[in-house]
Amino acid sequence: MSYSAQHLKETAEIVSKLNPDDCERCVRELVAVRARGGRLFILGVGGSAANASHAVNDFRKIGGLECYAPTDNVSELTARTNDEGWATVFAEWLRGSRLRKEDALLIFSVGGGNLEKNVSPNLVLALQLAKQVGARVIGIVGKDGGYTAKVADACVIVPVVNANNITPHSEAFQAVIWHLFVSHPDLKVNQTKWESVVGKAEK
Repeated sequence: MSYSAQHLKETAEIVSKLNPDDCERCVRELVAVRARGGRLFILGVGGSAANASHAVNDFRKIGGLECYAPTDNVSELTARTNDEGWATVFAEWLRGSRLRKEDALLIFSVGGGNLEKNVSPNLVLALQLAKQVGARVIGIVGKDGGYTAKVADACVIVPVVNANNITPHSEAFQAVIWHLFVSHPDLKVNQTKWESVVGKAEK
């Protein structure tokens, strides 16, 4: 079997193992955030940070949610990293944004954070702050979900089907799952461009 065939086979296996009920719970949380006038903050590191930036656009434009990603503000992120350290960058950014109980965090992460192993401590401290103020927590994470899965109000865990491909599958499925969220009829409020063009052409 070629690697391409193997990777696609693993992708199909992950799809078959994802829990639709977990996705529905996440959508309900997102709908509730919008209904109460809360804001959605999407946190991710590395490839997950790039996904967060893309997802902010989709949740704002398609889902009608007020939404932000701290990693989009490179100046503040690097200043806080330089002056205060990497572990606190998200928590302090959220404090500066006056995180409140009406808001929610959406975590994109391969491992979900682990303080004991010093893996993504910035996510863990942000989650601890969210719990302190009463903000809701939603996650799309890989492996066993780490700290995110332990404290989340709703969470989708991307199952591991090959221990050598945890990161690529976790980050790829972040996109699959958040696109499911914004396409969900309970959350979607604005039509996407190509679907609207096709719809007009068929009339």
